[in-house]
Amino acid sequence: MSDTTDQPQGREKSLFRAPPLAEQERMVEAMLFASAGPMTLAEMEARMPHGCDPAEALQLLRKRYEGRGVTVARVGDAWAIRTAADLGFLMARETVETRKLSRAAIETLAIIAYHQPVTRAEIEEIRGVSVSRGTVDQLIELEWVRFGRRRMTPGRPVTYVVTQSFLDHFGLESARDLPGLKELREAGLLESRPPEGGEAELPRDEDTGDMFEDDAEAQLPDDEPGTGEDDL
Repeated sequence: MSDTTDQPQGREKSLFRAPPLAEQERMVEAMLFASAGPMTLAEMEARMPHGCDPAEALQLLRKRYEGRGVTVARVGDAWAIRTAADLGFLMARETVETRKLSRAAIETLAIIAYHQPVTRAEIEEIRGVSVSRGTVDQLIELEWVRFGRRRMTPGRPVTYVVTQSFLDHFGLESARDLPGLKELREAGLLESRPPEGGEAELPRDEDTGDMFEDDAEAQLPDDEPGTGEDDL
């Protein structure tokens, strides 16, 4: 009885024989090379023929690229082909820096990265100043910050977390790879401390929400849809 049941299954598997592992490796290489952004294993598997093992093919590809000018790098839960870290200086002339983030935006972004998930009220407590509405909204538009889960506290305030685009931009596998807080303070960031006595009104942010140093005031309307700030 069991032999009869197993036989059709064996025939079915033979109809979907996976390509050789070397060919699977080439497929993974082609997808990562042509993809506009990092790809997850699930996305690779969905594109590959039945029976392929993108995880194993990926590991073979990583070994093949070891010591080469480009590497297969992990970005969050996804993978991408990136220039070797020690050769980044070769591309410096191709990089055009047009704007610098304002101090308020840098501090807010750093707090979100190190304390995520974090609410707007918690950001203000850490910085010691009131965060302008436009600062967080513009970081979201830049796609470096996104909304996280709401806190199960009165008012159910939204939280903020960094995105995969943020990790990819700074060459990080995860937020755990960020430099330590001590190094951040030595760079002149996160110097503010919460004011004495939590009841005192926080001073306003001097940057008034401007994200870039050369921008005019960019305050988003209070009724901007989808921000979720009214719950804060």
